[in-house]
Amino acid sequence: MCHKEPSAVVHFEAMPAYQGDDLVTDIRVLHRVFWSYYPLSQDGNNNIIPIAFAIVEGETSDAWHFFLSNLLCIRHIESNFLRKFKAPYLQKLVVNIDISLYPEGYSRTVREYEVRYQRLRERDKAYTDWLNRIPREQYALAFDGGYRWGHMTTNLVECINSVLKGACNLPVTALVKATFYRLNELFTRKRAEAEARINAGHVFSDVVTSKLHANQLASGNIQVSCFDRQNEVFEVREMPSGLEFAVDLRGLRCDCGEFQVDRIPCRHVFACCANQRLDWQVYVHDVYKMDQVRRVYRARFRPLGNPTTWPAYNGPRFIPNPFLRRVGKGRPKMTRFLNEMDTRMLRRPRRCTLCGAEGHSRSRCRRQGGANANRDH
Repeated sequence: MCHKEPSAVVHFEAMPAYQGDDLVTDIRVLHRVFWSYYPLSQDGNNNIIPIAFAIVEGETSDAWHFFLSNLLCIRHIESNFLRKFKAPYLQKLVVNIDISLYPEGYSRTVREYEVRYQRLRERDKAYTDWLNRIPREQYALAFDGGYRWGHMTTNLVECINSVLKGACNLPVTALVKATFYRLNELFTRKRAEAEARINAGHVFSDVVTSKLHANQLASGNIQVSCFDRQNEVFEVREMPSGLEFAVDLRGLRCDCGEFQVDRIPCRHVFACCANQRLDWQVYVHDVYKMDQVRRVYRARFRPLGNPTTWPAYNGPRFIPNPFLRRVGKGRPKMTRFLNEMDTRMLRRPRRCTLCGAEGHSRSRCRRQGGANANRDH
């Protein structure tokens, strides 16, 4: 694969092979394998690009660290929090979006993070002590340095499960080929779609164009005050709420946090540009431009051809791990283990609208049954 596609990167983890008590030097037991193409996971139109794959012995913490160790999933942090403290009513303070209690991890500014952190600390100091063991830059948008691009969970990875659902049970060689051919089909199709959108005269991707339009509409009722001669620093006031935000166009920052996280003009930036007759398009990140979206799919996969034409392989011979061999024939049984993330949010008990009592609904109310019985007599 590396010969046919030079941009590919392959990394193996193997274990020594023994014949009896003797070490076999030219044979290795395959433990894990990771392969990737271009270092990209999503294009400027929010299309997921499955360019990195791995085969591991199971979904374990050690296996995840084999290829992913820099960022943490906020949903799994929630799961660990619930396992530690058995307090489902506090998970909104850690992750879930609520009208009054916003998620700490989703905080786009340092001030938002500090306010929500303090709310959690007021419940119990043990909660924040536990959270302090996790580096903030690995789970909070306000401290991630912009590397997340707004992604807080592993949903980006989980979405690939449906794409590779039929291939997951294939042997290793067939699985690698399946990912190769499906990726080739995806790149060919998406490249044609990007070229068609460029030929139609569109500058930005479809998803971002919709967001820009919504932000532009929301900028109509905002007062703007300019604070420098270069027309780059502003203070804006939203009406009628009176909320104030500072905007720095040179630093690409806004107090709302959306400008630096999403890399597109927020409603406050639109208001500043309209006030000073500035071109807002220069503040849209290049990744959302259609010429850059097309470049994402510039790779052209080459046919693998007949294996007899491949160059000779120089390296150890890999053999499967006999302890991971499937037992029995037929399709393997698929089992999903539930954890704390599957726990439903605590709900208020049902209340009957007929008698007002808790624990049942109107359709199962005894009074209604009695009324019907009296009506029949």
